[in-house]
Amino acid sequence: MTRDLGRLALGAAIGLPAPLLLALVLLSAPATLLGGLGLVLFAAAVWLVRRLAGLQRDRFEVPRPYRSMPSGVLPRARALLQDPATWRDLAWLLSQFALGVAGVAVGFGLWQAALQCLTAPLLRALLPGRTGFDPAVLEFTHRSAALAWLLVPVGVGLVFLAYRAPGLLLETQTRLARALLGPTAKARLSASVEHLTATRAAAVDASAAELRRIERDLHDGAQVRLVALRMNIGLAEHVIDADPDTAKALMAEAKASAGTALAELRDLVRGIHPPVLADRGLAGAVQALALSSAVPVGLDLRLERRLSAPVESAAYFALAESLANAIRHSGAGTIRIIVIDEVHRLTMTVCDDGRGGADAGKGTGLQGIRRRLSAFDGTLRIASPAGGPTTLTMRLPCAS
Repeated sequence: MTRDLGRLALGAAIGLPAPLLLALVLLSAPATLLGGLGLVLFAAAVWLVRRLAGLQRDRFEVPRPYRSMPSGVLPRARALLQDPATWRDLAWLLSQFALGVAGVAVGFGLWQAALQCLTAPLLRALLPGRTGFDPAVLEFTHRSAALAWLLVPVGVGLVFLAYRAPGLLLETQTRLARALLGPTAKARLSASVEHLTATRAAAVDASAAELRRIERDLHDGAQVRLVALRMNIGLAEHVIDADPDTAKALMAEAKASAGTALAELRDLVRGIHPPVLADRGLAGAVQALALSSAVPVGLDLRLERRLSAPVESAAYFALAESLANAIRHSGAGTIRIIVIDEVHRLTMTVCDDGRGGADAGKGTGLQGIRRRLSAFDGTLRIASPAGGPTTLTMRLPCAS
């Protein structure tokens, strides 16, 4: 109850600057297109309105709907004028002013009225005569003692209303914030299209980079081995009659080259889609990763079904890259991997007790994980304070 009253008071405080800011915006907006002082006043007013709206969004977990701003003072001011979110913020602030003041008046007024009604007989006894500062309830209690006692059950009802009213008033403020401060359906659609375009472009870039890697590995590895193999076999063919010992040496070298080429091709295929992933699923593949790790890895795998092949592949390589990063950079003594199938999404967590300080902006490993997940509308969250520990939380949609 006290917490709700405090939140009502905070909502009223957020809405109090509304008349001043609204007047400032309306007076300065026409002059903004011409620049000068009007531009400065408009920018300052909109900045303050957005800060207040940001406080309310944080209170009720409402996403921000603002458009990206161009460079330059005048283009930025014109973009603010043309952004529907600017005017929706103003409409919200004016409504919040009315709701906030009304909420505080009702929330605290009900408790005051309930207290006066509950103590009406006592007030009548303590203040039998009229003074200049009588509570409003004494207008009734001075008339008769029976009426004073009848106000007691009324006070009980007011206590119930006073207990419930703040929650209802806060719910009204929440609905108002989500209606006016959240992105519109058009804005959400536009943001979804932009996100889809960006993630698909990242997926195409990642696929192209993967193809280049495969081409490079084939060119520099297996292809070189196979060329050497062909040359050795050709030389052995020419000298086999004249110098059998040399031919045998060349064939032995060719055999070794064939074995090396075969091993490189297997590693390459394993990098494209590990056989253990196809045979045993994600759980078995992650167990294989843990067994081959140079650092002890604890596993908590809650997988009751096979996921689609693309999702399993993305999840496996994200976990493999996360594990490799932890081993290579964190200096960790232990690593823990948690994989939970939540029906509609897969949540993967990789924790290590290393030195911390992991930053996606400082290396390509975490960026690669984020790109791989974004192709499936997945997300990566990094918590890595200096001194550790580091926790990577990856979420991947996997609807049945």
